[in-house]
Amino acid sequence: MLTKFGGLAVILVWGIVFPWLLLALSRLFHPKKPTPAKLLTYECGLDTQGDTWIQFKISYFMYALVFLAFDVETIFLYPWAVKFQSLGLFAMVEMFIFIAILIIGFWYAWKEGALEWM
Repeated sequence: MLTKFGGLAVILVWGIVFPWLLLALSRLFHPKKPTPAKLLTYECGLDTQGDTWIQFKISYFMYALVFLAFDVETIFLYPWAVKFQSLGLFAMVEMFIFIAILIIGFWYAWKEGALEWM
């Protein structure tokens, strides 16, 4: 039984050791000349808004959340499309309800300004 999992153990050990080895070599050979410009926080060159200590524009985060929500929900359409011919009327009605929920969510995000860039 040990021989069956020997390859898996080698891959697991290599997957743990190799990244640490690369990080150690990088730390050993990288240039150690920090300048004030290199120590600044950078977020796409935009100035901060308000009293913040890091430069982060919330609209990037909102776009990512909206994309993630609709991307995950869209994945649920694929199994339905594959089995479309064999599904009955109940599945059709359920998918129209699901798509209606997607449209309502998109409308709400648009209304709240989550899709506004500036």
